Amino acid sequence: MVEATWGSNPRFSDGISYRFVRSEGQAFPTNRCLIPASEFQLSVGDKRYRVTLDGGNHFYLAGVWEPAIGDWPLSYRVVTVAANPEVAQHQERHGAIIHRRQVMQWLDRTVPAIDLLDTSPARTFIVEEIVDAPRQSALAL
Repeated sequence: MVEATWGSNPRFSDGISYRFVRSEGQAFPTNRCLIPASEFQLSVGDKRYRVTLDGGNHFYLAGVWEPAIGDWPLSYRVVTVAANPEVAQHQERHGAIIHRRQVMQWLDRTVPAIDLLDTSPARTFIVEEIVDAPRQSALAL
């Protein structure tokens, strides 16, 4: 496990750090990584939501890393897919979920990305509103 910055180098994107990359039409043949998670959070207006797997298990978000360049450190972006039915009630996309049994398939590229980066079926997630809790400022890797 290594520490990396969440988002691409803003020097190459007009000062904007991109934290996500869409999965559609991409194979991600190199630089795949995993972001361990037990939940992810959504913000919709003033409301915030916690999204966990229905069984409570931890999971990984599919990611791609970029090497350090100049003074910009090693960084990563989260690969996204179309939102599943529970999350779609709040937003259009979410990070692609890599289950523990799929870890090596994602990392060693034995299975094409298209077979792993799919929208999770209905009843995969539990979405709960967060009330009176500190805001999640960033993902940690």
